[in-house]
Amino acid sequence: MAAPLVLTRPRPGMPLCLYISISDNAISSVLIQEEEGEQKPVYFTSKVLQGPEKRYQKIEKAALALVTASRRLRPYFQAFNIIVRTDLPIRQVLRKPDLVGRMVAWSVQLSEFDISFERRGHVKAQVLADFGEWYLSVDGSTNQSGSGVGVILEGPGGVLVEQSLHFDFRASNNQVEYEALLAGMRLARDLEAKRLTAKSDSRLVTGQVNNEYQARDPQLSKYKERAVKLAAYFERFKLVHVPREHNERVDLLAKLASTQRRGQLQSVIHENIGSPTVDREEVLAVEEGNTWMTPLIRYLQDGKVGGSEDEMRKLPREAARYTLIGQRLYRRGFAFPLLKCLDSEEAEYAMREIHEGICGTHIGGRALASKIVRAGYYWPTMKNDCMTFVRKCDKYQRFVEGHKAPPEMLHMMVSPWPFCRWGADILGPFPLVSGQIKFLVVAVDYFTKWIEAEPVVVISADKIKKFMWKKIICRFGLPATIVSDNGTQLASKATAEFCQGLGIKQAFTSVEHPPTNGQAEAANKVILRGLWQRLEEAKGRWVEELPQVLWSYHTTPHSATNETPFRLVFGTEAVIPVEIGEPSIRIEFFEPETNKSELRANLDMVQEVREAAHLREFAIKTRITKLYNQRVIPRIFKPQDLVLRRTIHKAESNKLTPKWEGPFRVTKEMG
Repeated sequence: MAAPLVLTRPRPGMPLCLYISISDNAISSVLIQEEEGEQKPVYFTSKVLQGPEKRYQKIEKAALALVTASRRLRPYFQAFNIIVRTDLPIRQVLRKPDLVGRMVAWSVQLSEFDISFERRGHVKAQVLADFGEWYLSVDGSTNQSGSGVGVILEGPGGVLVEQSLHFDFRASNNQVEYEALLAGMRLARDLEAKRLTAKSDSRLVTGQVNNEYQARDPQLSKYKERAVKLAAYFERFKLVHVPREHNERVDLLAKLASTQRRGQLQSVIHENIGSPTVDREEVLAVEEGNTWMTPLIRYLQDGKVGGSEDEMRKLPREAARYTLIGQRLYRRGFAFPLLKCLDSEEAEYAMREIHEGICGTHIGGRALASKIVRAGYYWPTMKNDCMTFVRKCDKYQRFVEGHKAPPEMLHMMVSPWPFCRWGADILGPFPLVSGQIKFLVVAVDYFTKWIEAEPVVVISADKIKKFMWKKIICRFGLPATIVSDNGTQLASKATAEFCQGLGIKQAFTSVEHPPTNGQAEAANKVILRGLWQRLEEAKGRWVEELPQVLWSYHTTPHSATNETPFRLVFGTEAVIPVEIGEPSIRIEFFEPETNKSELRANLDMVQEVREAAHLREFAIKTRITKLYNQRVIPRIFKPQDLVLRRTIHKAESNKLTPKWEGPFRVTKEMG
C-alpha cells in the first residue's frame, strides 16, 4: 500500500458492505460503500483473539467478527442496510433453531439490525464455492446414561461445523447410527451443500444405504428410505465406511452427547430428539394462501424482499427472529424455545379450543394469550385477538369475577389502646380428634395482634360466651368492641344480650363485604399455615400442635408494629428455646436479684413501646390507604346503559350459580 486509505462518510439511503477476515490469532472487518462501481472504505475494525477465542471453530470466529463489528459500529448498523459478503454459511448457521451457547446470544444480538448476506468474489469463484466438496463424519453412541450422536461437517474454505444430538428415547446401536447419518445430511442440506461425501464407522448402515446389504428389519428399512430421500437432494452423494480409529473426534462428540448435559457440550449446534426420526410425521402445505407469514417464508427461502423501501428494511430485521423447519414457520420465543406460527383460521381454532374446548374454562383474554404462548403458538395480533374473543363470550361475562379495582375509598381501622377492639371468627371444621373436637374459636386484638384460640366440639352461642368470658374478659379486661361476621352463633340473641350486659359493642361486617373483618381472617391464615407446616400427614394432632403455633406467632415480630405480640402485652420479650440450647447474653449473665426490678422497669416503659408501635402501624396503614385509593375506579352508569348485576346470594344459590345476572337497563340516576 503506497498510501493509507482515506475513510469517507457514507451517503444515506445506500447500503453498506461488510467484508470480514479471520485468522488463527485475530479477526478484522472493513465497512465500505459502493458508489458508481468504486468501493469507498468507511471504517476498519480488528480484534486480537484472547484465550478460548483462539480455539473457536472457523464459523464461530466469522460470527464473532460480525458481532464485534456490530458492537463497535453500532450507529452504522442501525442507520444503514448492511450486506455481509462472505463465502462462509453464517446466515444458515445463525438461523438454525437448535444453536447453543454463545451462538444463540450472538444470533439474538444481530437480530435487531437489517443484515443480509451475499457471496463474495467473482462469479467463477462463486461457482467453485457452490460446487465445492463437503465432507460429513458421523457416529452414534448408546449406553446406560442415554443415547446421542456426533456430527462434523467440513466445507470449502476451511468451514467446520460440529453438531451433537441427545435422544430422549431408548435406541439400539444401529438406530443411533442411522440417526447420526440423517442428522448430518439434514445439516448439510440446511447449509446448502451440493456435493457431499459422508463417512460412518457402521458397516451395516453404509452397506444398506449403498444397497450392499438387505434391510430386513422394518424400522431399519424406514431409516434407509429416509436416507435415500435426503440423498436425492444433493447433486452428488457418497457414503463410505471408515474404521473407528479414523473417526475419533466425532466419536467423542457422540459420547459427550449421550452422557453429559447440554450446557457442558462444546458443539456449535445441539438438539434434543424426543422421538425417532422415522416415527415423526412430516407436515406438508397442501394449500398456501397469502398470510402474514408469506413474506417471511419467501425471504427465508429465497432471500427476496418485495414492497416499499420501508418494507425492504424492516423484513430482514424481523426475519432474524424466525426460522423454517421443513415447510413450517417458527418464531424464537422467550417463554418457549420455538413458537409455531399460525394463520387466521388456525389462530381462531386455537383460541376457541383453549377457551371453550374440552379443557377450556372460559379464562380471561390475557390468560388466554399467555396459555396459547405456553402451548407453543404465535401470531402478531395474539393479545388483541384474545381480548376481542373473550369480550364476545357470554359465559365468560356471566361468570367472571368482575373488575379488580376498588370502587370506593379505603377506611382504615386502628385500635386506640390495647385490648380495646377484638376481632372474632370461627375456623373449621378440622379433622375429628379425640373428644369429638373439630372447630376452633379465634379472637385477635387489633392493637397488640395477640391471638387467643380454643378448640371446641360444637359451635353454639354458649360456647362463644364462655370463650369471650374466659379468654378475653378474664385475661385482658372488658373490650370496647368485638368485630365479627354475621354467623349464627356470633350474631345470636344470647351473644348479643351477653355483650350488651357487659357494655361491649358488637360490630358486624357487611353481608356483601365479609373481608371487613380482615384482622381475624389474617389470624386464621397464620394458624392454618402453622398447622399445615407442622402436621404434614399427621392431621389428627392439630389440637396438640396449636399451642406451639400460637407460641411461635406470639414471639415473632409483626410487620405492622415491628414488635412481638408478647412484648406489647407483657412488656418484655419471652425466652425462647434456642436461648437455652445456645445461651444468649441475658441467659449467660442472668442475675436473679435484679430480675424482678428489671421486669417492673419494663412494665413502666411498655407504654412507650406501645406508642411507638401504634405510630408505626398508623403510618403503614396510612401509606397503604393512600396507595389503595390511587387504584380506586368509581363505577359510573348512565341511563339507558345495559349492565350485569352481581348475583344476590339466595337460599337456592350454590357454587355453580352465575356471578352476574341480567342484562338490565339503567332507567334513572338516583344521585
